[in-house]
Amino acid sequence: MWRETASQAFPGVGFREPSHAPELAEAERRLGRGIPPELKQLLLESNGVIGQSSVDTVWAIDRIVEQNLLFWSDPSFARSYMSFEALLFFGDNGGGDQFAFVQMPRRPDVFVWEHETDSRRWVAGGLRDYLGRSLREGDDDWYQL
Repeated sequence: MWRETASQAFPGVGFREPSHAPELAEAERRLGRGIPPELKQLLLESNGVIGQSSVDTVWAIDRIVEQNLLFWSDPSFARSYMSFEALLFFGDNGGGDQFAFVQMPRRPDVFVWEHETDSRRWVAGGLRDYLGRSLREGDDDWYQL
């Protein structure tokens, strides 16, 4: 299902080998929280999605874990930015801005964190909407106003 969704938006999309349920369970254990169901299903079909210009539209599960643990615990981030605790990052634009689900309170929407301004704003109504917008546009700044 998710491979079809991504391929319809961008026929040249890249896929990785699927994740496995035990990997996802271990990732959730390390993160100390659940992975949104849509993202879990996508990762079981492809452990990440590579968009136009080789951008990691959706990261592999190991990168999701490592990046989020870093963002939640790095003291330099805590001094420079608002807290990232409510977010679960899962992809980027290739230029520093990153995409996340809000987990506190849990909601299906996707937000962008713009690293230069520390702004966080809505960009898609869920993972399917995010894939359609980010892969179809052909521009790494598709979410800019």
